[in-house]
Amino acid sequence: MSNTGITQIEIDQRVYDLYDEYCHGKIDRREYLKRAGALAALGIPALAMATSLLPQYAKAQTISFTDPRIKASYVTYPSPGGNGDTMRGYLVQPAGAGPFPSVLIIHENRGLNPYIEDVARRAAAAGFLALAPDGLAPLGGYPGNDDDGRTMQGKLDQAKLRTDMLNGAKWLKAHKLSTGKLGVTGFCWGGGTSNYLAATMGADLQASAPYYGAAAETSKVPNIKAAMLIHFAATDPGVNGTWPAYETALKASGAKFEAHTYAGTQHGFHNNSTPRYDETAAKLSWDRTLEHFKKHLA
Repeated sequence: MSNTGITQIEIDQRVYDLYDEYCHGKIDRREYLKRAGALAALGIPALAMATSLLPQYAKAQTISFTDPRIKASYVTYPSPGGNGDTMRGYLVQPAGAGPFPSVLIIHENRGLNPYIEDVARRAAAAGFLALAPDGLAPLGGYPGNDDDGRTMQGKLDQAKLRTDMLNGAKWLKAHKLSTGKLGVTGFCWGGGTSNYLAATMGADLQASAPYYGAAAETSKVPNIKAAMLIHFAATDPGVNGTWPAYETALKASGAKFEAHTYAGTQHGFHNNSTPRYDETAAKLSWDRTLEHFKKHLA
């Protein structure tokens, strides 16, 4: 997945930790590469490792936008209370007349990049009407690279950004091709937002499958009516630290949930555009996600 040929196993954990800081906007690209280069004094080829972790989106596509099983288009929909009057998203429908159960796909903290669009196509190929909103739409949309996308997303009103995702969920649920049964999945920031939507939408959401996302606000957990399938990376202290209190609240509220931690994985293991990708865990988690949606959106 990289020009250097470096594999996940060969990358030093200290470089992964730096990349995690970079991905979450705590340091910029220059500082990330600078700190990685400084590890070279310890005899670690860290700069090559750091460079290998940067996304290779051209190699990440698994389903072409011309795949005969799907039909993809960009759509706009109203988003009252959001960062703009309207939102833009990537809508992918399965071949056939429908209606179809629907799934909202929520991006990371950098907008609607090619990886997330591919995930939407994967969901549609499995029989779901999929919408992947672009939270950066009010600023002109995903800019074509993650660095600028991350900066742009950080400048948005975060509460309104979540409202934009909520409005996407409502629009998709009411779509003429939707059965009215709705699921949501998301990654990193999108995982946290998947938890948020479960706690916000109540019975209007039937299933949620967050990937390595921050927990829902504890006081709102009793609102969760969706069946929850929660995915964690093994090495992800920031996210995993929110789980004990979340688990306690889910149990106390009688929520239907299951959680899986994938051995040997890093935050971002589902994203097949960087060496953090773990093929075995990504496939297993995605298979579980599709089965979860088939069960609860039928």
